[in-house]
Amino acid sequence: MLSNDKAGLPATILLIRHGETAWNADKRLQGHLDIALNAEGERQAALLGAALASEPIDHIVSSDLLRARQTAEAIARPRGLAIGIDRALRERCYGGFEGLLYSEIAFRFPLEFAAWQARDVDAVLPLGANRGESFRQFFERSMRAIMAHAAAHPGQTIALVAHGGVLECAYRDALGLPLETPRDFKVLNASVNRFVVEQGRLRLLSWGEVAHLQPAVLDDIG
Repeated sequence: MLSNDKAGLPATILLIRHGETAWNADKRLQGHLDIALNAEGERQAALLGAALASEPIDHIVSSDLLRARQTAEAIARPRGLAIGIDRALRERCYGGFEGLLYSEIAFRFPLEFAAWQARDVDAVLPLGANRGESFRQFFERSMRAIMAHAAAHPGQTIALVAHGGVLECAYRDALGLPLETPRDFKVLNASVNRFVVEQGRLRLLSWGEVAHLQPAVLDDIG
């Protein structure tokens, strides 16, 4: 049970993107498709776990997708913590775009691709193995999940292991960036991104920490 002296304190969130996958390297859109880390992603996850081993973390929660769970396990293993699983921390669902290279998406779905690249946040994606989300729907889902974990653990530090899109949503929310504006910031594999939640709002403390990783890591495909 949380002690009363922490009840009014802000939660600290370490928002972490999963390590690299083969599809990240190929610039193939993953979305809700369940892709494992590649060898480089496993290396990144191990380095991430070692870098965070001495930091106070009270809870670790992961997206249910394998690439996030594998990354979370590397953080949890040295400290003996259990991992909570939250499907709401999944990447955006891209419907019929999923599993395709950017060039393939542009060829097969030219109108939908153009709306996506133009930052139409309410654009409907084509149906695929999964039903796609608009960016606005995805933003609302991601922020509800992040803020729910913060509200459940005031005064504590939570590591949330998720995906590039979820990190983008948190960054936009913290800085008050409109959803329609281009993404001009990097979202890196196995990066640590720190926020504090104060008065029901995210405040950014640091972004894109990757000093624990060598060589350079991939940006999220934008």
